[in-house]
Amino acid sequence: MKSIIETVADEVSTVLSNIDEKEALHLSERVNAANRIFVYGEGRSGLMGKAFAMRLMHGGFTVYVIGETITPSIEKGDLLIAISGSGSTGAVMQFVSKAKEADAEVFLVTTNKESKLAELCSGVLIVPAATKYRRESEPPTIQPLGNQFDQSVHLLLDAIIIHSIQKDGQTSSHENMKNRHANLE
Repeated sequence: MKSIIETVADEVSTVLSNIDEKEALHLSERVNAANRIFVYGEGRSGLMGKAFAMRLMHGGFTVYVIGETITPSIEKGDLLIAISGSGSTGAVMQFVSKAKEADAEVFLVTTNKESKLAELCSGVLIVPAATKYRRESEPPTIQPLGNQFDQSVHLLLDAIIIHSIQKDGQTSSHENMKNRHANLE
């Protein structure tokens, strides 16, 4: 078991060490500049997106998860952060197109910089991880499906939140974030 844990940790560390810092900084800048942030992904990418949205809320950002009943209309000045390992998820494509029609900014987190989704977005953050498709360009992994991508996305987006909060001078001390944490639990 210890060997598997170490291998998984090493894989994710390798992926994160190969992130283009300029792309990550660009997403952080867009987060800080947005009036409101909308997050969307399907499946496990969607779960990573929900975790990201929660942490953004803790950091004091106005954020919504697409598909929730309280999500308002997206508009100019807003940012949609779409997460799709393949860069070709149909529902993500649909929401990206609608956000662009509303003149919102769209940023994609993906492994595939050559995807149709990447072409539509004003910013792209490439996560050089394995997906369920196991394309030749993807790194090796002992993990099933898109686990390597999902884990890397989770840690990377947490790092982007930390940077965004520090850069913007948000009131996000541990105490402030704790006070924003759900208390109906």
